[in-house]
Amino acid sequence: MTGSETESTAVRDAVRTIVPRLRDNGTQAEEQRWIPDENITLLEKAGVFRVGVPKRFGGIEASLAEQFAIVTEISRGCASTGWVAAAWMEGAWVASLYPDEVQADIYASGAVRISGGLAPTAMFTEVEDGFVLNGSWGFNTGCRGADWNFVAGVRELPDGEMEPLYALVPMDKFEIADDWHVSAAAGTGSFTTSATDVHVPRRYVASAEELVTGTTGGRANVGATGRNYGLITYVAALSIAVYVGAAQGAYETFVERLPGKPIAYTNWTDAREHPLVQLKVAAAANAIAAAEALAAGFVQRLQQRADAGEHPSVEDSVTVRGQGGFALRLLKDAVEDLHEISSASALVRSQPFQRFYRDLEGLSRHGMMTPNTNLELHGRLLLGLDPDTLFL
Repeated sequence: MTGSETESTAVRDAVRTIVPRLRDNGTQAEEQRWIPDENITLLEKAGVFRVGVPKRFGGIEASLAEQFAIVTEISRGCASTGWVAAAWMEGAWVASLYPDEVQADIYASGAVRISGGLAPTAMFTEVEDGFVLNGSWGFNTGCRGADWNFVAGVRELPDGEMEPLYALVPMDKFEIADDWHVSAAAGTGSFTTSATDVHVPRRYVASAEELVTGTTGGRANVGATGRNYGLITYVAALSIAVYVGAAQGAYETFVERLPGKPIAYTNWTDAREHPLVQLKVAAAANAIAAAEALAAGFVQRLQQRADAGEHPSVEDSVTVRGQGGFALRLLKDAVEDLHEISSASALVRSQPFQRFYRDLEGLSRHGMMTPNTNLELHGRLLLGLDPDTLFL
């Protein structure tokens, strides 16, 4: 076992012990529309916020597979907490694409929480020593507990063209709107953040092209480091772990409540004895296992590419999106099968099962993750057509 594997396993094992507490805190997360402080403290003690930090700054620098396993465990307890943790973990990895000087600042404490978004919904105005940033970003998951915000916008070039840029900015430079009122994934606290005339030093700004292709300069971690996964592809791949964990959590909480539970208005005194329940439970278990196998395959594919010092190819990226989309469809089907045979008591808000069900449904609407869009991309590739998107 390598050093990172040993440390990552310790983090995963620590997270596994807090899964029951994360489930217990689910109702509070929904009610306050943000994960409880206790959840953040538990994740911090487990070492989660060191996972994406490079070793040279005191972090674990976990592989994609190791990160995937940790996010899956968190999401078994609470999908909202898993979604936030994944966002912060992704942000920590993104910072490694910036120059060494920036990395030294971002990773100074050896652990970091970075929220953000990829949609360029703001304007960068160039000044002598950097840029002035104005704009807002919706769906800014984890912003209330983040140290930094990774935000996207555009600047106007002399010829009138617009160039997409990404910046890392301290979270205290933003205003956070109280506008996250949703029916699913409520605990993610994905509020809108806004920046008004915020000065950003030039070194904290990079072009979208450089970040997406992994070609930013001024950094030591370029090439065969085993951690260069491609920005969009990495985010898409790691995010699937949340859905896997949520489906596992739904399955576990459903099965735990089943023994001795009658089927209302029938003579069945133990639902486990009913053939339809047996069929649905078996279908759900196998759909989850199939999704896990698909995910393991594309995670391994990206790791092999990174270990070879190569950037993911278009085929790699589209395959991750397509197989991730199909895995998500399998996971949704699994939980919907269980929901179909659950009793009315499963609808009670204190029951984790109904929350897993709603969060999985809601998070599957994410623009980058929705199965239909990703299967379309994959289908185009398989049929010899251009994927027809820049977000790869």
